[in-house]
Amino acid sequence: GKILVDATNPLTPNLELALGFSDSAGETVARLALGARVVKAFNTTGAENMAKAHEFASRPMMSVASDDADAKTTVMRLAEELGFEAIDAGALKAARLLEPLAMFWIKQAYAQKFGTNFALALARR
Repeated sequence: GKILVDATNPLTPNLELALGFSDSAGETVARLALGARVVKAFNTTGAENMAKAHEFASRPMMSVASDDADAKTTVMRLAEELGFEAIDAGALKAARLLEPLAMFWIKQAYAQKFGTNFALALARR
């Protein structure tokens, strides 16, 4: 019955996604952690950005997905307290979208040599 935040990304040794269209690490964690209230979050930016989210010029987004509405609300509050704009990504199945989004961040940071001092944000009009 405890909230389990899955911040993992299913990467191969070559830094490619190991799962994708029909499954996700978030869903796998939920199957393995029976009874846990699994929430997918904190996987789409680098670890060093967690404590420094308030330092960005624009609030970085943190997408949060879960099949448990109350657990999702709790994790979204945590993301907001850390300085992120919490985005409700829907059901845990949305981890299939969030994990490739994390892959984009990873590729920009490392393969494109952008560095890790950036985060993704939503721009609104």
